[in-house]
Amino acid sequence: MDLLLEGFATALTPENLLYAVIGVLLGTAVGVLPGIGPAMTVALLLPVTYNVSPTSGLILFAGIYYGGMYGGSTTSILLNTPGESSSVVTALEGNKMAKAGRAAQALATAAIGSFVAGTIGTILLVALAPNIADVVVKLGAPSYFAIMVLSLFTVTAVLGSSKLRGLISLALGLAIGLVGTSTGQQRLTFGSPQLADGIDVVVVAVAIFAIGEALWVAAHLRRRPLDIIPVGRPWMSRDDWGRSWKPWLRGTAYGFPFGALPAGGAEVPTFLSYITERRLTKKPEEFGKGAIEGVAGPEAANNASAAGTLVPLLAIGLPTTATAAVILVAMQNYGLQPGPQFMDAEPKLVWGLLASLFVANTLLLVLNLPLAPVWAKLLQIRRPYLYAGILFFASLGAYSVNFQAFDLGLLLCLGLLGLAMRRFGLPVLPLIIGVILGPRLEEQLTTALAISQGDLSTLWSEPVAVVVYVVMALMIVGLVVTGFRRRNKGVTDRIDDNYQEVSM
Repeated sequence: MDLLLEGFATALTPENLLYAVIGVLLGTAVGVLPGIGPAMTVALLLPVTYNVSPTSGLILFAGIYYGGMYGGSTTSILLNTPGESSSVVTALEGNKMAKAGRAAQALATAAIGSFVAGTIGTILLVALAPNIADVVVKLGAPSYFAIMVLSLFTVTAVLGSSKLRGLISLALGLAIGLVGTSTGQQRLTFGSPQLADGIDVVVVAVAIFAIGEALWVAAHLRRRPLDIIPVGRPWMSRDDWGRSWKPWLRGTAYGFPFGALPAGGAEVPTFLSYITERRLTKKPEEFGKGAIEGVAGPEAANNASAAGTLVPLLAIGLPTTATAAVILVAMQNYGLQPGPQFMDAEPKLVWGLLASLFVANTLLLVLNLPLAPVWAKLLQIRRPYLYAGILFFASLGAYSVNFQAFDLGLLLCLGLLGLAMRRFGLPVLPLIIGVILGPRLEEQLTTALAISQGDLSTLWSEPVAVVVYVVMALMIVGLVVTGFRRRNKGVTDRIDDNYQEVSM
């Protein structure tokens, strides 16, 4: 506690506080722009910070990271255009809330959930960073493979009223994830060198959500005039608070551990949080139409994972995301080497950085919560102008990933796929999850089999993997029993109806 208080004394100096403010503002801005991302922003600012003290530079980068994780939710909710791949799940319910005139409430629960999760995550980071290294390094490829298989299984088991459509969407996502040369052989590249590195998930998400939505609206604009979306009241009701606080906590419980895992990231916990809230909600009829729990939980998981990412970075020098990798490069440029002794060797820097995370999290809430009603008024722009802006920023974001015109053509092709999915009622989330998890799943499977020289038993050789497979088996049993009861109930209802008809 004494070290943390000294860290606050460092973080709250006028110079460091200024860098924290600049960081969260820049992070929020780049989070809003699809495809730019905090990793690219930190990389671009590396040369600028060479003449800045290491503490100030790292505080700036941490503010960009936290701000970027929050900023992606703004366009996901308002424009159905995820700024970050971790904000994809937020778009599912957040944009539906916006179209129902509850954009301010969606933005508010995202902001407060980000603050709650970020604060709890930072507290856990302070408490666990010195002792977490042993836990992180013990998990191997079989455990990560099992966790990802569980995620894919959950997609097919829970999402959508039609399992067939969900499976078709998942298969499309896995097929897109196969593109590239990750195994050393070209797959589905059609001889194009631009596809050798695969298709970036941000390009896929922006195309399916933003371009697909814009084309769908354009296709129906001439048939009937679209009403201007009402902004609604600019505050959360007591019911909104009551439905949000539990998802905030559950999302934090998902996000922080996954952020600390080398193969974790924010995409998987946001998805699992959404599934959990869909299972536990008392108003299941609202999911797919704008349920506030579907925004609160994933956004909390998103920001908690940002704090979790810093655990292995500081404790063992292991970056688990692209942004963490760039921050590691910045540390090395300053002559710093994160690891088990880092917190003892550089206490002023480390604890100043940790304290600045609390400051950045508070700044994000103070800056963004009052702006929620202002952002919501974007929806009052006439649709042709609004979607023209969406197409512009979507194209800019896709182009900025690799700075290749080829990505714009790819964006249009995937946008047409998004339009077709809307036309035939295919759910979007299984496709996105397939794109994200497909390559990771293959990588962990390849690693596990390479280490064991092809022995399949290695896939259940770790305790975590065994626990995950047991959970999957229990879920299968539960689904079978539930289906059996529903069929029996349907038969019983039909018998009762026939009996009543005969009696009459």
